[in-house]
Amino acid sequence: MCHLADRPGTSRHNVTVRVLGRSQPGILFGHDFLECEIVVAAESRNAAFPVTLLPEDLEEWEDTLATLESGRFAMWLDSGRTPSLEFEFDTRERMSVSVHDGPTSGDTVTVPLLTLPPGWAGEQRALLARARDAYPQEVIETSPGAYVWRRTTSDT
Repeated sequence: MCHLADRPGTSRHNVTVRVLGRSQPGILFGHDFLECEIVVAAESRNAAFPVTLLPEDLEEWEDTLATLESGRFAMWLDSGRTPSLEFEFDTRERMSVSVHDGPTSGDTVTVPLLTLPPGWAGEQRALLARARDAYPQEVIETSPGAYVWRRTTSDT
């Protein structure tokens, strides 16, 4: 769903948010939650942090991408219920990504991405679209705490 990496031929540092599947497939509450992992790879440290994403987290990632495209500092998943990501630009093409696992270990891992490849933001939008296509939102909340399956035109 997300893969930020140095331009090929550089340090090979990267941060990836990998979708593993639905949290509770077929169960109304929890069906649209996605089990994921944040994977950090660098020479000095490799780490993986489990995270469950809600549909609104995907919307927030889209907003975060818009902020990043303008070259500004951004945070994602900063609700306190999951590990969070912080993105900070040194220059227009150089970014550091920090993953802070506040809820579980308290660890923070920061990875400098020395040179982002051209078109990196478009690539992130394409990865987000692929995740949404593979895992469309199929449950709607009709009132607080009341959920129903989303009907498609083929259901009528």
